[in-house]
Amino acid sequence: MIKISAYKWVPPFVQGLVRDLRPRWALEELGLPYEVMLVALGPEQSDPDYRALQPFGQVPILEDGEIKLFESGAIVLHLASKSDVLLPRDTVERETAIAWIFAAINTMEVPITFGMRMTFANVTSGPLYDGNMEWIGRRLGELAAALGDNDYLVGNRFSAADLMMTTVLTQLRSTDLVAKHPTLVAYYARCTARPAYQKAMADQLAVFRANAPPA
Repeated sequence: MIKISAYKWVPPFVQGLVRDLRPRWALEELGLPYEVMLVALGPEQSDPDYRALQPFGQVPILEDGEIKLFESGAIVLHLASKSDVLLPRDTVERETAIAWIFAAINTMEVPITFGMRMTFANVTSGPLYDGNMEWIGRRLGELAAALGDNDYLVGNRFSAADLMMTTVLTQLRSTDLVAKHPTLVAYYARCTARPAYQKAMADQLAVFRANAPPA
């Protein structure tokens, strides 16, 4: 059976953002059963056996028979390649969807993650912060323009590209940046309303609740 790793618990401000959500969601869309290997923040991340699978000690990792992967983008691409549920059968659309997966984790996620890290560190002013917010705003505008009147990024059907892009946009949940773009608001709502997303998110949050430290 496919296995993925996930944290036992993380602080509330990052719950729902941990990247094991991505393979969880993909597996739910594909209807594939899987097991979750829970990893505690701290020493377990440095365990030599775990580092052999994930050199940086992060989550998620995936074990699928002889295939052992780290990095959520690579994992989702591997899972999506199993059928045409998350990647179009048409060659042009398939390759375009893959390009959008990389756009999500490179072009979009880099400035967003940087900006959110500054916010979490209470750095909310100054040239660096202002410049990064402008960068994020520009990228969101470009994404909205590319999406246009389409429901989804490629072939007007949900794909792994939308899965990855949605999880990137979730990082902006504490801001009003997405709300400035009605096209993206509708797109985000459309993707997160999917039963597979709802199940994946509920399962991740249930683990955090079950393993929360004593109050």
